[in-house]
Amino acid sequence: MAAAMPIKAVELTSIEAKRFVRLQERLGQIKIDHNSTVTLVRANSPNDASVEFRYTANYAAVGIIKVEGALQWEGDATSLAGTWQKNGQMPPEIASEIHTTVMRVCLPQAVGIAKDLNLPPPIPLPQVRFEEPKKTSAAGAGPEIA
Repeated sequence: MAAAMPIKAVELTSIEAKRFVRLQERLGQIKIDHNSTVTLVRANSPNDASVEFRYTANYAAVGIIKVEGALQWEGDATSLAGTWQKNGQMPPEIASEIHTTVMRVCLPQAVGIAKDLNLPPPIPLPQVRFEEPKKTSAAGAGPEIA
């Protein structure tokens, strides 16, 4: 049985996006770098921490999308904030949970913004392929003669 998720709320505080090139310019392949960064961890109480974050989809010289926000994390907030302030790190299981939540919240936002700016979506879209049905022949069947 999975433990209850200690992330209680997520709010976005800033969305910034810019396309650097005109639509008429041929772009070729565009490398898109994703980055999820925790910018601040603060204990609001012994069992509640505020975690500020930034998600960035960087399209090199073509454009950029930045989404900032904060989430509420429930657990040993004093220890989490103390560790963060000491070395800018979090325990791996907590960091994984926080960064996964940031991606789940910010990626759909970034996809919509990318569409508005005529940038490729920051996630690979699934390819739908239809294959020709394979022709099956009955064993021993020969040409049909009428």
